[in-house]
Amino acid sequence: MSRFLPLSAAAASIAIVFACTQQTSDAQQDNASTDRAADTQSDMPPSEMDTGGNESLPSMMRATGDLMGNEGNTIGNVNMIEGPNGIVMEVSIDQGGLTPGWHAIHIHQTGDCSDTGEYTASGGHVGKIDGGHGLLNPGGPEPGDLPNLYAFEDGSVNFETFTDLVTLSDVMDDDGGAIIIHEGRDDHMSQPIGGAGGRIACAVVQ
Repeated sequence: MSRFLPLSAAAASIAIVFACTQQTSDAQQDNASTDRAADTQSDMPPSEMDTGGNESLPSMMRATGDLMGNEGNTIGNVNMIEGPNGIVMEVSIDQGGLTPGWHAIHIHQTGDCSDTGEYTASGGHVGKIDGGHGLLNPGGPEPGDLPNLYAFEDGSVNFETFTDLVTLSDVMDDDGGAIIIHEGRDDHMSQPIGGAGGRIACAVVQ
């Protein structure tokens, strides 16, 4: 009888080792599943990711528009994305679209660029304040005021800016909104448009 004890002990040891191995394998599979789920969630856009509860981040409001030059031809585009703290705006202009150098850019009240080359149908700045134009103005700024953009030697532009002075719902109200580029730079103080000169490009944003 005693000669069978070592075999029984060996069998028991094998069973224990197998059980431990199986538990380790199960744990690794669980960890791999968790990692795959995390990777999948990280690939989701912010508007679809779960924030830890049942709510997800809200979709960001967007607006786009084609920029038209003095002759009504398309010279570039505008993209606006509104987040929780303000609006990021991107402006891209093709080669030859503008004269090289600094240009003022403002957000205007009315989404109308039909008067080609004049672009006065776009109205004044969003949230116009009498005597309040200019980012450096102690009596301002107006919500439609923005930093100047710069056109390279070939007339192209790659410009990104941020504003928390206005919301996209203010821009795209009943009569829409427009982005206007001027022939010169904005000094951010002079009235009513910072000495920026005529309007040379217009985009209806929607």
